[in-house]
Amino acid sequence: MDSEVIMRVQLGRVVALSLVLALPGCGDDTSFSPTVENVAGVYSATTFTLALAVATVDQLVLGSEVEITLASDGTTTGRVFVPGAGEDGGDLDADLTGTWALSRGGVTFDQTADTFIRDVRFTADRNRLIGKATLGHQLVDLVLTKTE
Repeated sequence: MDSEVIMRVQLGRVVALSLVLALPGCGDDTSFSPTVENVAGVYSATTFTLALAVATVDQLVLGSEVEITLASDGTTTGRVFVPGAGEDGGDLDADLTGTWALSRGGVTFDQTADTFIRDVRFTADRNRLIGKATLGHQLVDLVLTKTE
């Protein structure tokens, strides 16, 4: 093969690869503008990890649960359960009754129960609330996915 043919074949491969990589974005409306109406709903944890200096621990595998309902009137109900995470070494089992607020694409919570959830600002995404925060020496990653 002469060098011109080789260059055309290589250019064709680059163009084809570029098109393949661009296809997943075609026709997919990725813009999301959070409002109280489209953020309100019932959520449960689909990701809940704690990253420590030596390891990342999947809290869902250990039996943790987070369920929370965000009502359009700004109130919340729900529960967080984390085995062995209570102040006395017992289980953390807390009521998430309280309020929520949406501001600049983020959701914050205010509950009577003293849990890490009220210390995290969640990013509102389509059907998900994504919370990442450093609490003490731990990195918490909590993704709440809308179920209703």
